[in-house]
Amino acid sequence: MFYSDDLIEEVRSRNDIVDLISGYVSLKKKGSSYFGLCPFHNEKSPSFSVSRDKQMYYCFGCGAGGNIFTFLMEYENMTFPEAMQMLADRAGIELPEQETSQEARRAADEKARLREMNKLAAQYYYVLLHRDRGEKGLRYLQQRGILDETIRHFGLGYADIYRDDLYQFLKQKGYTDEEMKNSGLVSIDEKHGGSDKFWNRVMFPIMDVNNRVIGFGGRVMGDGNPKYLNSQETKLFDKSRNLYGLNFARSSRRKELILCEGYLDVISMHQAGFTNAVASLGTAFTSGHGVLLKRYTDRVVLSFDSDDAGIRAANRAIPILKEAGLSIRVLDLSPYKDPDEFIKGAGVEAMEERLRQAKSSFMFQMDQIAGKYRMDDPEDKTKCFHEMAKQLAMIEEPLERRNYIEAVSTAYLASRKELEQLVNHYGTLGISQKQESIKPVRQTSQKEMREESKKQPQKLLLTWLVNEPVLFQRLKGILTPDDFLEPMYHSVAMMLFGQYEEDGQVCPARIINQFVDTEEQKQVAGLFNTTLKMAPMPEDNEKAVTDIVRKVKLASIEAKMSRSNDILEWQELIKEKADIMKLHISL
Repeated sequence: MFYSDDLIEEVRSRNDIVDLISGYVSLKKKGSSYFGLCPFHNEKSPSFSVSRDKQMYYCFGCGAGGNIFTFLMEYENMTFPEAMQMLADRAGIELPEQETSQEARRAADEKARLREMNKLAAQYYYVLLHRDRGEKGLRYLQQRGILDETIRHFGLGYADIYRDDLYQFLKQKGYTDEEMKNSGLVSIDEKHGGSDKFWNRVMFPIMDVNNRVIGFGGRVMGDGNPKYLNSQETKLFDKSRNLYGLNFARSSRRKELILCEGYLDVISMHQAGFTNAVASLGTAFTSGHGVLLKRYTDRVVLSFDSDDAGIRAANRAIPILKEAGLSIRVLDLSPYKDPDEFIKGAGVEAMEERLRQAKSSFMFQMDQIAGKYRMDDPEDKTKCFHEMAKQLAMIEEPLERRNYIEAVSTAYLASRKELEQLVNHYGTLGISQKQESIKPVRQTSQKEMREESKKQPQKLLLTWLVNEPVLFQRLKGILTPDDFLEPMYHSVAMMLFGQYEEDGQVCPARIINQFVDTEEQKQVAGLFNTTLKMAPMPEDNEKAVTDIVRKVKLASIEAKMSRSNDILEWQELIKEKADIMKLHISL
């Protein structure tokens, strides 16, 4: 989809980047910039910078950077047209109807058809649930205590016993076998034709955060296998980037999100008023899920089944959630197996109380360690405290470590002093082991170092030009964009010089729009967000910038000489080289 540069710039300039990003990240003003915790990697100290002057963001920790479009594309997983539309709507700008390429139209049409097909399938399953043919499915949900209002809210449905029921319905709606196959709803066999992926199952539509159906989960009626079946991944459905119930939970007034194991657990929790419950989609919990949760909360309560499988799942999820920067507590559901059983057996008030009493993930792990040993046996008890001490030694923050040493010693009747000594012992061992386990870094070749040293002056000079626009006047007749030999730096220089010539100033955020590749956008953002170390004396700064200009210009002259066999041109270049050696730039 094509938009003119002027229109893109109007949309960008009418949306302030600090106002937009502060809706996602808590920002605090420091000097001329705003800082917060980076939403693209886990960190404890804020290194994510947003500049109102430059209308750009940059993380000094992970290197993520760009302008307002880049942020939405990276954070919300939007395409550029989607980001453009959102920002235009936000600024009250009406976008014109756009001509699109044949390939872009085809991809957009394919996604639109897929969304419509999923929507139709969800409606079909819902209607069937309330017909005579869906009696078995409706009876199952009612026996599980699911109310009619909840069934409507989640759009629950039923897939009939006939193996080509949905296939025939979608075929009548005009969908091709290829489209149905790509949707994951139907299997196509050349010999036997189409057959439904879901049949004889209660159906759970899976929605994205914008309430659009992107896939399905199905629970078999009876003893068939698998008990739960989920849609295959499609162009709309990525299991690692979605959570069941998040479309509702993200609007909950509760500050934390409750992470459950299954669809019915989420549904029961929401029905009971715990509208902040979500679940992973029939797959192992991944780092993608952790990052997704971090967008909406800082705190997660794990509400997994209380059996061995649930405990193993919780232990797998905890480090992933920690890596995403989330605070984790674990819900004790005993003597019940899961949230659904607990609410039915103990009631809503009891669940509220258990949520208040939920243990920190660390103390939950301590309980798991204690459960492996006989605490009435001195030898076993000693082994248990040694294992606990190893875990305590891994807590890096001193105050947090001391607090947990106190909590563990109180909970398991251990001497705090002796436990602390044991922790310090393993902490010392851990440091030496960590040092020994460091893997050797790949050595940079001399050729790579030479290439990088050639690029560095060009990179620094672009940073100077952005921070000290007076240089454009000082360098007139001395240096042009063609003196930047590195392709990306040459492109940036062309745009910077063009902006200054046209407007008398530069706009870094506008330049980002010209780069499609995300990695290039990060590199350009890095150029514009590098802080120059200014010397206290003006003459020292002038000497520094003169030296950089000289290096860029000399490299450019030598490149021209290497390409030329013309004696006259060589003479001119030698003279130019001599003049550059006498150069002095005034700031």
